[in-house]
Amino acid sequence: MLYYWVKQVHVWSVALSFTLFLLRGAWVLAGHQLPHGLVLRSLPHVIDTVLLTSALWLTTIIQQYPFQQSWLTTKVLLLLLYIVLGNVALRRARSQAGRVLAFTAACGVFLFIYSVARLHHPLGALLLVPG
Repeated sequence: MLYYWVKQVHVWSVALSFTLFLLRGAWVLAGHQLPHGLVLRSLPHVIDTVLLTSALWLTTIIQQYPFQQSWLTTKVLLLLLYIVLGNVALRRARSQAGRVLAFTAACGVFLFIYSVARLHHPLGALLLVPG
């Protein structure tokens, strides 16, 4: 029963985090600066803290850990790449083309992380490619 609720918190946190990233990315790509209000500056950190906490709790419940399970290792490594690409897209890129490229790559990495999580396999969606 606990697993179910922790997983629900995790899944909803993932959805909220990515939705907020999409909104912030659209804002930046439209040429606006990110809002500097306390709520919009703090909300991503709050959501991501809940997301990470629920992820750690889930690994404890199911007793599967990164660097022991290849699919979880893949998720963690791809998460780091997603964070870097998201940071480039929202803050660090020096050109519009760089922001678009980083944002698109971050979205692709997120979708691949999702496929790894759903299939519990490090190849994720690549398993579905014929050949």
